[in-house]
Formats: sequence, structure tokens, C-alpha cells
Amino acid sequence: MPLLKLDAVQLQFGTHTILDRVDFTITRGEKLGLLGRNGAGKTTLLKLLAGEITPDAGERWLRPGVKLARLQQTLPEADGATVYDVVAGGLPETGELLREYHRLSQQGGDVDMDELARVQHALEAVDGWTLQQRVDTTLTQLQLPADARMGELSGGWRRRVALARALVSEPDILLLDEPTNHLDIPAIEWLEGQLQQFRGAIILITHDRRFLQNVVNCIAELDRGHLSLWRGDYRGFLGHREQELAAEERANALFDKKLAQEEAWIRQGIKARRTRNEGRVRALKAMREEHRNRRARVGQASFAVEDASRSGKLVAEVQDVGKRFGDKVILEHFSTIIQRGDRIGIVGANGAGKSTLVKLLLGELAPDSGTVKLGSKLEIAYSDQLRGHLDPEQNLIDNVCGGQEFIDIGGKRKHAISYLGDFLFSPDRVRTPVKALSGGEQNRAVLARLFSKPANLLVLDEPTNDLDIETLELLEEILLDFDGTVILVSHDRDFMDSVVTSLLVLEGDGVVSEQAGGYSDWEARGGRLRDPGAKQAAPASAKSTAATPAPKSAAPRPRKLSYKDQRELQALPGKIEELETRQASLEAAMADPGFYQGDHGEIERTLAELTAVQQELEQALDRWVELEGED
Repeated sequence: MPLLKLDAVQLQFGTHTILDRVDFTITRGEKLGLLGRNGAGKTTLLKLLAGEITPDAGERWLRPGVKLARLQQTLPEADGATVYDVVAGGLPETGELLREYHRLSQQGGDVDMDELARVQHALEAVDGWTLQQRVDTTLTQLQLPADARMGELSGGWRRRVALARALVSEPDILLLDEPTNHLDIPAIEWLEGQLQQFRGAIILITHDRRFLQNVVNCIAELDRGHLSLWRGDYRGFLGHREQELAAEERANALFDKKLAQEEAWIRQGIKARRTRNEGRVRALKAMREEHRNRRARVGQASFAVEDASRSGKLVAEVQDVGKRFGDKVILEHFSTIIQRGDRIGIVGANGAGKSTLVKLLLGELAPDSGTVKLGSKLEIAYSDQLRGHLDPEQNLIDNVCGGQEFIDIGGKRKHAISYLGDFLFSPDRVRTPVKALSGGEQNRAVLARLFSKPANLLVLDEPTNDLDIETLELLEEILLDFDGTVILVSHDRDFMDSVVTSLLVLEGDGVVSEQAGGYSDWEARGGRLRDPGAKQAAPASAKSTAATPAPKSAAPRPRKLSYKDQRELQALPGKIEELETRQASLEAAMADPGFYQGDHGEIERTLAELTAVQQELEQALDRWVELEGED
């Protein structure tokens, strides 16, 4: 059953065509991924589908009674509003009443009883108590603190608040613009599960390829004003698109060859203007017009990291480092060595301390205990996730090139407009203030600034946010060709699989584990970040909406071990030692840089054996603790 339709819709901004007679239909149960290059108009299309803007021509039709909600790409304001107020605002008709009732109910003995009675009566008239229960349930599911102020929350928590606001109305159509931005991996995996179970229709924009593969069942690509649809998953679409582009190139080549032949013919002289050839002349004019109107595909970004002189073999040596903020332990007794050429991914839940660890490694933050020793000849390029190195009031040339007309790249002078053109900025965009750029354009500006200076240590904090998929894949290739050292903080699992050779996993409570291989390798060995459904640390000043856990029952009295249990307890230490030795041996083999270049079957067998050994070891430890407690 169609929920929403576009019929011959046209939309143009100035000379830029966003939609060119687009037809589109979304039905219940469809989960559609919307793809396209940065600037193609994906967010604009979502706004049009949401009814926030009107087309220049054509018709938008929404089935009567259908509810629609949109998650915007930008984060909610970090202001004084409470989480409850923002989430309840997702119920446009009763949200204000629910916010007022929640505010009054928190005042205790100072409450205005007449005002409270008025609000209660108004809520009863619109079935407000059912909607209040829905708000409370949504807050609990996302582990959100109802009375926390938005200004107290990190970007990841504010993103979860925005998701709650979109979900609370239980919409028939859910429009999501980059929903994974600022979410940690556990929250992304939780969101995947929620969207897989969602019964309505979903249209989402995302750069996260694994998220796309796990959630959507059809793909729409916006390219040069046209919207093409593919029924199937993302991987199937990639093969389909490659065939489509090859067919388009062949057709254009044949057309161009025919046009060149006709152009040569028209220049032969007076014969071409005879009456019997007038039809051919008219056909040539039509071909010229068609060629002029052909929309060329947007070029691919073209950039590279300028290598500095080689650093020393030692990049950083960390010994017994501890770091805490108040009562929160970030690191405890952490030690590691980073060598030239390492590609290290840092993963962990939001608030685990990933950015803090980066600043400790760079010497920007002093540890509370232990030492951090940096290597020699380091030239560092650091990009932070909040784009703090860009002045929003200045234009691109001022931000990236220091206002200079020419910039030195690789020892050669290059015009600023040409250099920015490598990052897909047209000449009319280079003098645009940064604050007027889209999220993807701002991220490309960060990369342009980052790669304008020589470096042998790249530190990238969430570099994939808002990049289109093609630019993301190019960035992967560049990092793989980079001869220096890479430290990467990312929640993009596929990106880490493509780039890093080892992980630092922040598991919470100051524990950091080192893992060989990429994220999927760690997952295959049983690795998993803490589930966001479990109790997580919220802001200290916030009150949790979760119910108070029931008190623990009294512990049962220990029982006397049987003879069989005593024999098992005596044998367990030797078995545990044997398993730990085997585990260390397998991990040492996998730490060899050449391990993942070996036979694929042998790699799979080693990973499977390590997983089995880890599981057996955990079971043995659990059993030993159980028997020790009963003895």
C-alpha cells in the first residue's frame, strides 16, 4: 500500500537541478537507503518528502492519516531544555501538555495544584496518559535521563535524544539523515535491531556501509537529478551500479563518435546545405543540444597525504599510565608501544575515553600516573571530530590555504582554487563561509587542511562523518598508501576493517585491551563492546528514568563439595594454565605482520581455534570461581 508518492517532481536551486521529473513511491515495510554524492541533494529530497519544502513542479502525495517523522543530520541544541521536553516534543499535539505536566510533577510541595489539575484534565481529554507512557518507555529503551539538560550531554547522547524524539510518535514513515553520526558501535548495533523490527517505511541516508547492508532492502541513488531504484541489498546494488555505469559510458562513447562524424560532414562545404540534407542538419543540431544538456557525473575527489621525512622507529611508548576525571576512571595501568608504520584503531563506547587516549598519546594531556614518551622527528596531522580547526566565519581559502592564492603541496606551488578543486569544491564555493557548507563539505574542508601539510603521523578522530561513500573509499586507499603511522578513532566498522592492523579497545573501568587485526577479526574471536541496553554511565547530574533495581536476596549458604567436585577443583588450575598458554601462543602468531597475508584457510582455522580456546577458558574460570565459593 503506497504511503507517499512523488509524481514528475522538479526542483532546482539557481542553475543546479536537484530533481528532474522524479517519480517515487514508498510502501509499508520498505527500508530504503538513499545514496548520492555530497551536494547531490539527498537532504533536500528528505525535506521535500517530509513536506518542509515544495517542488517547483510536480506533485507530492501523502496518504491521509499517515504519520511521518524526520531525524535531522544536525544535533539538537546543547541548551537548557531537558531530555524529557525534547522527546515529548515529538508528539506535536500533546507534547506541550506532557512537558508542562512533567515540569509541574517535579516541583513536589511547591506545585500549583490548580494548574496541575487543569493540565491533567486537558491530558485526559486527548488520551494523554497513553502518550505519556509512550514517552517514558522510549526514554527507558534508550537509557536516557529524563531531567538532564541538553547542554550537559555529549554529542552521542544528544543524537540518542533526537532518535527518541523521532521514534516516540510511532510514525508510519521514518526519515533518517545520517542516524549513526556521533553514535558508538553498541548504539549503532542497537539501532540496527530497532530498524530491522520497525513495521513502517524507512528512508535513510548513511555513509556507514555495514549499517546500510544490515538494515535496508532497497537502494535509491540520486545522481544528476535522476532517482534510480534497486530492489535488493547494498552489496547487490554495487554490482548493478557498476554494470549501469559501464553501459552509460558505452552509450556516450557511441553517441560522441556519431556526433564527431556529423560535425566532420557539416564542414565539407555547400553540399551539406542542399535541400535534401536539411533533415540531417536538423538532426545534427538536435545532437549538439543533447550533448550540451548531458549531465556529466561529478568528478571523484583527488587528494593525497604529503609524506614528511620518516619518523624514528618509536612513535610513542606508554608505561603504566593512569588517568581519571573525578570518580571516572579512564585508564588504569595502561602500557603499549606504537612503532612507525602501525595503523591503530581506537574503539569504545561513547564516554569511554577515546579522545582522551588520543590526547595522552599526542602529549596534549598529562597522565595522572605513569609516563608517555614520544618518538623523534614526529610531524603530526590531527583532525578532531568537532571540526574545531575550522573558523566558521572564514571562507575555504582562508581556512585551508591561510588566505593565500598559492599553496605549497609536495614542494610544488599550486593555486588554491585548483587544490580545493581536488576536494570537489567548485570555484564559486571556495569563498563561501564554512558555516554555510554542508556537513560533508565541512569534513572535506578538514581533510583539505589536514593534507596540505607534510606529516608522518596521522591522527583522525571520526573522519568518516558526513562523507559520501565514494570519497570514503578513496580516503581508505590513501591511508593504505600512506607510509607513516595512523591512529584512527572511528565507529565505522567497515572503514576500520579496511585501514587498521590492530585495535585498542576501551572496555570501561580503565581497562584497555590490544587486539590484532581489524574490527571484524576481533568480533570473530568473540569480542564485543558493552551492550547499550545494559546500564551505562549518564551525566552525573542527571536522574535516570530506569527503575530502581530490586534488592538482592540473601546469599545462600555454601554447600560442602562432593569428592568429584574436589577432584575437579584440584585439576582446574592446571587446565586454566594450559589454556592460557595456548591462547598466548595463538595471539602471538596472529600479531605477526605477515599472518593476514598467509593462506586464507589457515587464518580461518587459527581464528576459530582462538575463539574456542577463549570460550573454554572462560568456562573453566567461571567453574573455578563457582567451586572456590562453595568450598
